[in-house]
Amino acid sequence: MNALVPLPVLLPLFATGLSLAAGIRLKRFQRFISVAVLTAVVVISVVLMIAADDGPLSVHLGDFAPPLGITLVADRLSGLMLTVSSLVTLCVLVYSLGQGMADKDDETPLAVFHPAYLILVAGIACTFLAGDLMNLFVGFEIMLVSSFVLLTLGGTGPRIRAGSTYVIISLLSSMIFLVAIAITYAATGTVNFAQLAERFDGLSLGVTTLIQAMLLTVFGIKAAVFPVAAWLPDSYPTAPAPVTAVFAGLLTKVGVYCMLRTETLLFPGNRLGNLLLVVALASMIIGILGAVAQTDLKRLLSFTLISHIGYMVFGIGLADRAGIGGAIVYVVHHITVQTTLFLVAGLIERRGGTTELTRLGGMARGAPLLSLLFFVPAMNIAGIPPFSGFIGKLALMRAGVDNGSVLAWVLVGGSTLTSLLTLYVIVKVWNLAFWRSEPPGQAAEGTVMESQEDDADDADDADDTDDDVADEGGPAVTPQDDQGIPVGPGGGQVVATSITGKAVTTTKRPPRTMLAATAATVVLGLSYTVLAGPLAAYTDRSAQELLTRTPYIEEVLRP
Repeated sequence: MNALVPLPVLLPLFATGLSLAAGIRLKRFQRFISVAVLTAVVVISVVLMIAADDGPLSVHLGDFAPPLGITLVADRLSGLMLTVSSLVTLCVLVYSLGQGMADKDDETPLAVFHPAYLILVAGIACTFLAGDLMNLFVGFEIMLVSSFVLLTLGGTGPRIRAGSTYVIISLLSSMIFLVAIAITYAATGTVNFAQLAERFDGLSLGVTTLIQAMLLTVFGIKAAVFPVAAWLPDSYPTAPAPVTAVFAGLLTKVGVYCMLRTETLLFPGNRLGNLLLVVALASMIIGILGAVAQTDLKRLLSFTLISHIGYMVFGIGLADRAGIGGAIVYVVHHITVQTTLFLVAGLIERRGGTTELTRLGGMARGAPLLSLLFFVPAMNIAGIPPFSGFIGKLALMRAGVDNGSVLAWVLVGGSTLTSLLTLYVIVKVWNLAFWRSEPPGQAAEGTVMESQEDDADDADDADDTDDDVADEGGPAVTPQDDQGIPVGPGGGQVVATSITGKAVTTTKRPPRTMLAATAATVVLGLSYTVLAGPLAAYTDRSAQELLTRTPYIEEVLRP
C-alpha cells in the first residue's frame, strides 16, 4: 500500500509530458489524458484515505532514510485533503473542457492549459504528502510556476498585471520560507518533520518561536489571512472562471493545511495561539466587511474567501481536539463550496456578459437551473442548517465555548456576526442578480463580449480617426464610461470570459458540460451533509492523530 503514496504526484507529472507532446494537434488525446489521470488520482486518493485510517503510510524515495531522502507521508489529514482536492480538480477540469469547446478556443494557450493544470495538481499533492520542509517548499514552487501560467492565459493586460502581483507576493513568501528552512537546518541539522518534532524540544524558546513565526507568516500569505491578504481580491477575479475556482477553492487551503501540520507536529503547546485567534477574528470581520462593500460578484466572493479563512484559523488557534477537528471539517467544506460558487460566477458571466451585480437581474425566471446551482452552495457557505457550512461553524463555536477563555468567546461572537453578514451578502447577490427583474439593456443572447484590452485598443484606434469615420458614415466608436473603460450592452463593463481571454458570445443556455461539472461540485458539497456523521468521526480521529504526533513520528522513523 505504501507504494501508492507517490502516485498522486508522479502521475500528473508523467501526464504533463504526454500532454505537451500531444499539443493542439491531438486535442482529444490531450483531454483524454488529463481526465484519465485525474480520475486515477481520485481513486488512489480514496484508497490512501481509507488505508491511512489504520495508521500513517510513508515512503522514502530511493530508499534513503531521513534526513537524506525525500519522504512522503499519507496520514488521515493528508489522505482526506488529497481526496477532496482530487475530486474538485477533476470537476474543474471537466468544466474547463466544456468552456474551451464552447468557445472554440483551439489556439496555443489552450494547449498550454492542460500541462499547466496537471503540474498544479502535482504541486498540490506534493504539498499534502511532503514529509519535510524542503519538499514542502518544492511543492509551493511547483504550484507557483503553474499558477502564473494559468493566471496569465491569453496574455491580456488585466491578467498580466494580476499575475505579476501574485508572483511578486509568492516570491516574497518563498524567500521568507527559504530563510526559515535555513535557520531550521542550522539549528537542528534536519528538515524532516518527524525528526524536527523530536529536536525542537531541545532548542531555546527564542529560536523555536522565531521559526514558528516565520513559517506562520509564509503560510498566512498562502492562505490569504489578514493582514497579508490584500493581493487576493485583485489577483483572482481576472483569471478564467475554472482557474479562479481552483485557486480560490484549493490554493488558499494549502496554506491552512500547512498551518495545521506544523502547529500540531512541530510546535505543540500553542505558544502563539492567542495571536492566531486575533488574526482569525480580524480576517473574519475585515474580509466580510469588504464583501459587503462589493458590487462585482467575483470580488465579493474573493472577500468572503478571506473572511472564511478566519474560521479555519480559529480552530487552529484553539489547538485542542475539538478545534482542530472543526477546522478540518470547515476546510473540506470550504474547498468544495467556494470552488462551486466561482464556477457558478463563470456561468453567470457567460449568460449576462458581466459579473457586475448592478447590471444583472432576472435570472431566477430566465435561468432556473443556474439559480439553483447558485442557491445551494450560497446557503451552504452562509451556514444555513442542515448544510455542511452550519456543521463546521457549529463545531468551531462549540470548541470556542468549551475553551472558555475571553478571547475564545470573542471569536464565537465574531463567528456569529460573520455568518450573519455572509447571509446578508448572499441575499444581496440573490436580489440583484436573480430575484429582481432583468434590467433594460442587459446583454442579450448572441452578444459578443470582447476583452477589455482588445476593446481599449480598438477605442484608441477609433479616437485617431473618429472624425473621419463620422464624416464617411462608418461604424460607431466603441462606447466608453467616464473612466474611459469600454462598455458593453446596457453599460456593462466589457470582460472576457473565455479561457484564453478572447471574445465569447453570451448564451442563455450554458454548455451542458459546464453545467454538469458545476452540478457535480454542488452534489459533492451536499454529500458532506448526508455523510456528516462519518465525516465528523474521521476528522475527530484525524485531530487526535495530529495532536498525539506519535503515530506519524514512529511511521517515518521506523527502521
